Amino acid sequence: MKIDKIRISKLLKHGLFINIPCLLLFFTLLVSGCMKEARLKPNILWITIEDTSPQFLGCYGNSNSNTPVIDKLADQGVRFTNAFSTGTVCSPSRTAIITGVKVYETGTGNHRSKYLIPDFIKGFPYYLKQVGYYTSNNRKTDYNVANEKQFINEAWNESSGNAGWWGRKAGQPFFSVFNFMDSHQSRTMTETYSWYKEHVLEQLPEEERIGDETFNMPPFYNDTPEMRKQFARVYNSIKLTDNRIGELLARLEKDNLKDSTIIFLYADHGEGMPRGKTNGINYGYRVPFVIWFPEMYKHLSPWGTEGVVTDELVDFSDLAPTLISLVGGEIPEHMSGRPYLGPNRNEPVGYLNLSSDRSDNGIDMVRTVTDGRYVYSRNYLPFIYEARYIRYMEIGKIKQLMRDDLADGNLNQLQKSLFEERPAEFLFDIENDLWETKNLAEDPDYSDILVKMQGKLNEEVLNSHDAMFLPEYEIALLSDTTTAYEFRLDESNYPLEAIYKVASLSGFKGKDVTKKQIGWLESPNNIIRYWAVLGLRSQSKNDLKPYSAIIAQMMDDEYPPVAVTASAITWELSGSKHAEGNLKKFCASNNLNVSLLAVNYLLYSEKKEPFVDTIRKVHDLNERDYNVQAACMDFLGSLGLVPNNPDFRR
Repeated sequence: MKIDKIRISKLLKHGLFINIPCLLLFFTLLVSGCMKEARLKPNILWITIEDTSPQFLGCYGNSNSNTPVIDKLADQGVRFTNAFSTGTVCSPSRTAIITGVKVYETGTGNHRSKYLIPDFIKGFPYYLKQVGYYTSNNRKTDYNVANEKQFINEAWNESSGNAGWWGRKAGQPFFSVFNFMDSHQSRTMTETYSWYKEHVLEQLPEEERIGDETFNMPPFYNDTPEMRKQFARVYNSIKLTDNRIGELLARLEKDNLKDSTIIFLYADHGEGMPRGKTNGINYGYRVPFVIWFPEMYKHLSPWGTEGVVTDELVDFSDLAPTLISLVGGEIPEHMSGRPYLGPNRNEPVGYLNLSSDRSDNGIDMVRTVTDGRYVYSRNYLPFIYEARYIRYMEIGKIKQLMRDDLADGNLNQLQKSLFEERPAEFLFDIENDLWETKNLAEDPDYSDILVKMQGKLNEEVLNSHDAMFLPEYEIALLSDTTTAYEFRLDESNYPLEAIYKVASLSGFKGKDVTKKQIGWLESPNNIIRYWAVLGLRSQSKNDLKPYSAIIAQMMDDEYPPVAVTASAITWELSGSKHAEGNLKKFCASNNLNVSLLAVNYLLYSEKKEPFVDTIRKVHDLNERDYNVQAACMDFLGSLGLVPNNPDFRR
């Protein structure tokens, strides 16, 4: 209800408000109507925690965890058991959160790539501002898009370490985000133990600290005293996070705002430990997610309130349209997510499509489908194993312990598998195998489920025009003139159906597959040739040897990603001087995506020694970005030539 000041002044002027009781009644109704309208726009507090899987929280059944604040929100609110990050590392996850668009549509799946997205895709708080909300972000952004400063300014009234609801005008509804770093990977594994002790452990009263022997160790980590000492960091970091959340909620209550504020709480992706964060499996994707409704807004929950548990499938691309719908805004057409609150709530879905791509210097590409119980992941680069080289993880003590135990023969088969080639497909039954220890992809009893999941994945790749089937080399070139989002929709430039016919075989082994991939090396399309040769990288040497001459010819292909990959394969097959020279040249390339690709291939080579001097020189070249330098450090670290500790990050 809007106050028409001109009409009221006319009524007063003409003496039509001479009846004081009527006048008082009029203003009472007017104020009542305004209050009713305000009540329809709830305040929204959004709490993001870092790098946390649900199985480490008390409200998700972990009796060893000490998270009373989060547990209370869940006990009084709605707890989701099937909430998923769309990616497995922070910046791509945040792209999907802030835009409401999957990163394989925006082309921003690679961690910290900063590529252009169309101007019409704005951070969703922009649309909340249009309907009167004060938007604040405290303070992490990391949206993984170009022109991020402008993007941030459009979305937020304030984004800083001081931002909060307290910056709004009196009575203005707010959307306030707080991001707590206390459970971040830096706390749980990457920084030194002395740093963790000062910044986490000593911030907790002794009676709140979790001891090394008071929790169950996930089975893919070797259960030793030193591993337990490292893994206890997860529990203590989460406890500190819980305390910080309690302090924030106390301030909300002190400001008399809790009874008018809907609270969202979730983690930005799965656990920040080896095999979790950066990996395209359940441990990397599934997140804790809770919504708490105050009494006046309980009617807005379609699930009910007070300790409700829902298995409704949601992912991060759903958050933006949900928030816009909740506040009565108009959802932009480009958003691919599903609103599950508000007047535009859509019906629940039966499947979610997720993705995981490059993280820092560690290249990868995984596409995933889940119905909540089963998680199916397609590994397009299976020669890169789960515990792959990512510098930010290699400097963590727990990763070094894992590598030491591997070298000493102290790991069981499950634990060793993290350092071996992956299969082309994973299929896990999370209901019966939470820690994903048994791959069902080749189990005939699950063939129907496998086929169904394969179909859902293939359908999504084609329907979404997945931009990430472009090599990053190509996405970077495109970003100079257009966006991957727009480019992917042009069939003449990006014939995805033909490309995917080749890419869909990558990772599968055998003579028949090898023969098809060799045939596609003759394609005039650069991307098809790239996927053909990339698929050959997963084949056995025996199946490749009959075609070694053909592959060797591709070392001089005009398209650098093809030439790099063919050189890497030829090096493994024959150790030829041509291949060696090519790889050294590509490592030193001024194109940083070419350089990163070459160093990554060498990281998984059986014959690293001839490249040591080259890698040292490449590391020291001017204008090497973090990813190339980090990959070089991982290469040298894998040979014991530099220490793997936080002082040697790059």
